[in-house]
Amino acid sequence: MRLAILGSGKIVADFLTMARDLPDTELVAILGTEAGKPKVEVMKNEYGIGKVYTVYEECLKDTDIDTVYIGLPNHLHYSFAKEALLNGKNVICEKPFTIKLSEFAELKELANAKNLILIEAITTQYLTNYLSMKESIQNLGDLKIIECNYSQYSSRYDAFKNGEILPAFNPKSGGGALMDINIYNIHFVVGILGKPSSITYHANIERDIDTSGILLLDYPNCKVVCIGAKDSTAPIRTLIQGDKGSIVLNGPVNICDSFEVNMNGQDSRKIDNKVHSHRMYEEFCEFARIIKESDFSKANQMLEHSQLVMEIAEEALADAGIKLG
Repeated sequence: MRLAILGSGKIVADFLTMARDLPDTELVAILGTEAGKPKVEVMKNEYGIGKVYTVYEECLKDTDIDTVYIGLPNHLHYSFAKEALLNGKNVICEKPFTIKLSEFAELKELANAKNLILIEAITTQYLTNYLSMKESIQNLGDLKIIECNYSQYSSRYDAFKNGEILPAFNPKSGGGALMDINIYNIHFVVGILGKPSSITYHANIERDIDTSGILLLDYPNCKVVCIGAKDSTAPIRTLIQGDKGSIVLNGPVNICDSFEVNMNGQDSRKIDNKVHSHRMYEEFCEFARIIKESDFSKANQMLEHSQLVMEIAEEALADAGIKLG
């Protein structure tokens, strides 16, 4: 996979700390703004990236690049992904895929028409610990309750309260607690249970955006609570309860560190099948394989998963009266 990295923010900086460990990925280029070029140049030199671009059109003309990784703010995902696909590049896009479901549908159709790989970078679905947890869930009997709490006070919330609207809390930029943080919980649950019967979102709304909220997903035999907060903090953990036992995951679902299996009447058992210390390693290894082997079957399977998550997110926002974009 010959990669162009779009952006230089926190997610890209985090990705680069691990990128050298990827066996089948070449960092061909990184795209930044003209104003941010000095920062991007430092990244290029520190991590051995081949080239720096500040004009996207020039980056997309580079025949050394076969794939772009979009690590830009949420509201830019759709337009940058569309341009990449139109120029014959595979696309790996950070979550949330797009702000609107209609935008996602357009990208999906375009990727299929162009015979290109389009895939969402969502760590949960590729982590060995998550896959191991799904196997362990089969031993819990009939699932009854899942509770995911991802509450993390945002460093930008103080500015927001003082009237400064940064992208993380800007409806036009696709901000808010559900799209930024609770979306991880949705991916986690959908990967286990699939499509819910009904969706309700109870949000704390300030200046037309959700700063925190409780998403209720109803399944025929299981009730799910997804809590996402950027205006308050709490122990981050997930509980999965069945009639024969339970699973406790301490920490964020997108890291999916070691978890405990508690079978009724038995001692707790800790499981940790971590492959790499960095949460993004396994997904990018799989992306490289998918692109190398043109594995459209797996790519389309993951697109179906992403579409369901997008459908849930859009319905949840509508239920709370929140309009993005």
